[in-house]
Amino acid sequence: MSTRVLDSAYAAAIQALSSPGDDSLSKADAEGFPDWNEVVGWADRLKALVLHQRDRGSLRAELPALGERLLRFLQRLPLAEGVPPEQVVARFVGCLPDVRARLAEDVEAALEGDPAAKSFGEIVAAYPAIHAIASYRLAHELHALGVPQLPRILSEHAHARTGIDIHPGARIGRRFFIDHGTGVVIGETSVIGDRVRLYHGVTLGAFSPRRGQTLRGTKRHPTLGDDVTIYPCATILGGDTVIGSGSVVNGNAYVTESVPPNSRVVPEAPRQEIRQRGAADQLALDWDI
Repeated sequence: MSTRVLDSAYAAAIQALSSPGDDSLSKADAEGFPDWNEVVGWADRLKALVLHQRDRGSLRAELPALGERLLRFLQRLPLAEGVPPEQVVARFVGCLPDVRARLAEDVEAALEGDPAAKSFGEIVAAYPAIHAIASYRLAHELHALGVPQLPRILSEHAHARTGIDIHPGARIGRRFFIDHGTGVVIGETSVIGDRVRLYHGVTLGAFSPRRGQTLRGTKRHPTLGDDVTIYPCATILGGDTVIGSGSVVNGNAYVTESVPPNSRVVPEAPRQEIRQRGAADQLALDWDI
């Protein structure tokens, strides 16, 4: 292919890509958004500080630097009118001790709830759920302060790394434990009580509307009371659905109605047949993968 043909192709693409538009991508550019990698780097440093750092000298150096980085992010984002970015940073920094205290309880809940756990150190270093919950608790504080975009970047970064999807708007109580964790989804308006345990594949979701924006701001996701256990791959849907305190939802259950306290939800077992293999079966091709 000649250079002239390539130059023509480049020129046509540049002309089209640089043309002003009124589509959703153009609107996103006009609204503005922070660089994903910058936010992720900041979030990882902040999470490490909250989980591990106790040296006062290191905290004096690191915390103001993280605060300044947050301030720069906020100066490029649309905050509520009359709310100075410095005030948001001050309030966020002020909540970090409480976030650490809640994470310490989450780690304790993991050790109590998982017989495979050998130590607190193993849980903090290796358990993906702790890192997803840490990201959620930090993102939730930003969300509560009215910060746009940053909370979702924190939660989606944790989602990509751990397979656990917790919306920063969800309200989660103390001593929260997710065992294994892959595939867990916790929607924006979910409310979770204290000492709740979830297993992998659990969905706390909403019914799918045709026009999603019409339901913005409404309660769309379920509520779990205190001391609830949800076993693997259970699905619980709807803003009016309440799982009463002390209840257990068995694996693969599909729940769209409220459950009284101290109940157990047991889905109907699938039909299963076991056959003895005969000589003819053994000669056949084995398609098990």
